[in-house]
Amino acid sequence: MSRKPPSGFVVEGIDFDRWAVVLCKPDTLDRGLVDTVLDRITACGVTITGRRELTAQAWQAHVHYWDLLVDADWFPGRDIPACLDAMYADRPVVVALAHGEPGFHDRLRQLLGHFDPTHASPGTIRGDFGDDSLDAALAQKRLVRNLVHTSDDPSAARRDFGTWFGAGRRDLLTPPVLFQTTPADA
Repeated sequence: MSRKPPSGFVVEGIDFDRWAVVLCKPDTLDRGLVDTVLDRITACGVTITGRRELTAQAWQAHVHYWDLLVDADWFPGRDIPACLDAMYADRPVVVALAHGEPGFHDRLRQLLGHFDPTHASPGTIRGDFGDDSLDAALAQKRLVRNLVHTSDDPSAARRDFGTWFGAGRRDLLTPPVLFQTTPADA
């Protein structure tokens, strides 16, 4: 379950139990792994309905990682706002919309693996492609580079959508068409 705050009314009337936001972090772009990460997600039966590259703003990282800002005990001895700014502010990220069966958020989290890549199991994205560790991050007083984040649950998906796509982009949340009939099929 997400430790992040409730999302409020960023987008109403959308079943976020079937939607998640995938955030490919700056290290994913730096290492050229965006397509690899998104391909791994689609290979587990999740549909990526759209993606966009953008330059992250500091406020987006602060909203996205609100839990780190209020619970600084996760990373003692670090200035979390400064760490978030260093990792995200004015850096490129890719955000994608993922659509799946109700409750697929847990499956996505399992696919990502442990937040510390050195503890992530083989077969997970972080286990197979991670090249950082929590120990290295602590020693260098920064956040761990672990490639990707997905919405933890429906309320996090609602908040993540508003943060990265904007509440006015409800049009992006149309379930994907899995097949279409053509006049010859009718």
